[in-house]
Amino acid sequence: MKRTDLTQYDVKPEAMVNYLRYFGPHFSKRLCEFAVRRMKGETSDGRKAPIAPWSKTDVDALLEKHGISVENDMLYDTVFVANMCKADQLGKGVPNEEHVAKFVKAYLDDPDGYDGIAFNRWYADCCKMGIVIDWESMM
Repeated sequence: MKRTDLTQYDVKPEAMVNYLRYFGPHFSKRLCEFAVRRMKGETSDGRKAPIAPWSKTDVDALLEKHGISVENDMLYDTVFVANMCKADQLGKGVPNEEHVAKFVKAYLDDPDGYDGIAFNRWYADCCKMGIVIDWESMM
């Protein structure tokens, strides 16, 4: 049974609607950079610190090196998910970069997933944390 997308009832800022017209529920380069800049990982002494982000070139090379092809690879979604995994899971539940590549595929190609899963989950987190997004500058 197909479920109704309840996000259609959300009130979105006009600039966000314009962003969605161009990019859909996916990360543009600028939005990905905005999101990744705020990611923190844990240092060896347990402190939180910004990660050294991977670029699109880095992520594409990582996926290729490990023979991973992501079917739902849209714009900068793989870059966002790889950096999210690096910040939150690498060295914990995800032991190495090969498993980061596998995580990216599993996350974006999840058979229970949907178009825009990374973007929508990130946006929900921003709403919950009160992070203001200047949608016009993300174009």
